[in-house]
Amino acid sequence: MAADLNLEWICSLPRSWTYGITRGGRVFFINEEAKSTTWLHPVTGEAVVTGHRRQSTDLPTGWEEAYTFEGARYYI
Repeated sequence: MAADLNLEWICSLPRSWTYGITRGGRVFFINEEAKSTTWLHPVTGEAVVTGHRRQSTDLPTGWEEAYTFEGARYYI
């Protein structure tokens, strides 16, 4: 599933950042200056397309919150 390209998150990228989209539709961000990539938007800290894992401070120790590509939340 490809992400909808949202002009707001594209325009809010810092100067040295660009983005790419995997064959599977996940958006990732590229820091050209540091030569690194991340699934999380460098300003918002959120993934544009779900499928990533994120540690939530409200979960019991050892549990993680994750999302399917369709956006359904689940816990590991």
